[in-house]
Amino acid sequence: MKRRGERGEWTGSRGAFLVECHTADAMASAHWHDHLEINLLLEGQMTYLFNGRQEVVEAGRMVLFWAAIPHQTILVSDNAPLVCAYLPLVDFLALPIDKDARRLIMQGRFLADQLSDGSDAIAFPRWEREWQNADAVRQRLIVDEVKVRIRRLILDNADAATSTRHTVGTTTKGHAVRHVEILSDLINSQFSNAISVPDLTKIAGMHETTANRAFRDVLGMSVNEYLTRYRIARAMQLLTDTDRSVLQIAFDCGFGSSSRFYETFKERTGTTPRQFRISMTPISPFDRLNNERARSF
Repeated sequence: MKRRGERGEWTGSRGAFLVECHTADAMASAHWHDHLEINLLLEGQMTYLFNGRQEVVEAGRMVLFWAAIPHQTILVSDNAPLVCAYLPLVDFLALPIDKDARRLIMQGRFLADQLSDGSDAIAFPRWEREWQNADAVRQRLIVDEVKVRIRRLILDNADAATSTRHTVGTTTKGHAVRHVEILSDLINSQFSNAISVPDLTKIAGMHETTANRAFRDVLGMSVNEYLTRYRIARAMQLLTDTDRSVLQIAFDCGFGSSSRFYETFKERTGTTPRQFRISMTPISPFDRLNNERARSF
């Protein structure tokens, strides 16, 4: 995976699956990458700021979200071991799941396991241990196991309301988080309009300086940077999930022109909208086999 500077924190997968374990901590700034991310906290508790909400993650309960939407851990228990698996977007798109469920995830739904039977606490650490030294066949098996677990979580959440809003106390930090929640929620509903940061802060009833200070304190970026990242994330969803033209998607995501959209998209992701769309076309097992055979000659 790779990072791209302060605008930073973009990690393009280029088809790479990864599972890792580390001690969770509060992130200094929000980041984003083109994977479906699943987490299992083995002990303790942590809180994500994601898509305008604070999402509480409890130990033993798997959570899932599309990581192209900027996200950040803001509260974490001490010594909280966390296992993360990152499934490339192209693999997520190929999963046989309900299209509406997939669309909702790519639009910012945060899924959490409702009832934990303890099996994840065994499976996740095993995936991480085996991944480090496994051969290609076993790594493929791990990826397949992760995909099945994702499908089950999505199915289990089909009729469940899964988001939990957690409110921070009325400290200075708490006020900043609340400002971020209000504005990012507003961005989620207004991103398709040709709306500026001053417009957003006026609607929210706060000063632009106050808003930017809150975003920098909590997310490590300005309001405009968050707005741009969110628009790119939604454009990625439309490029993969619809047949709309690139020009239409540019306007649907609040960009004033196709050239502006092209420049911003390529700058932030390293690829053009058209190239991204092509790369997200799932490869059938038949085509994959033919490709492998061709490489063998």
